[in-house]
Amino acid sequence: MRGLILGLAALVATSSFAHAAGDSAAGRKVMVQCQVCHGTDGLSKLNYAPNLAGQKYDYLVHALMTYKAGERKSQMMSQVIKSLSDEDIANVAAYYAGIKITVEVPSDK
Repeated sequence: MRGLILGLAALVATSSFAHAAGDSAAGRKVMVQCQVCHGTDGLSKLNYAPNLAGQKYDYLVHALMTYKAGERKSQMMSQVIKSLSDEDIANVAAYYAGIKITVEVPSDK
């Protein structure tokens, strides 16, 4: 098991995504098709679509790649992901990860 984990870690460390953080300006152009569900600012107005603003880059890349590989299922995402290259995915992830958000913790009142 330890060997498997080390092997996967080595694979991730040498992948093209580990070395390329994406281009957020290019991602802004690609995300036009994402904004229908996820909002122009990455804050979804739909109760079934998650917010993407401020999400971690690696998480976004992983999530999009699992949709692309068919490991994660969504009728809408399956249609959208078909047109995205690996570079597009890296760029969109950089765009959404680059959006700064603030968090407000509820008071104890």
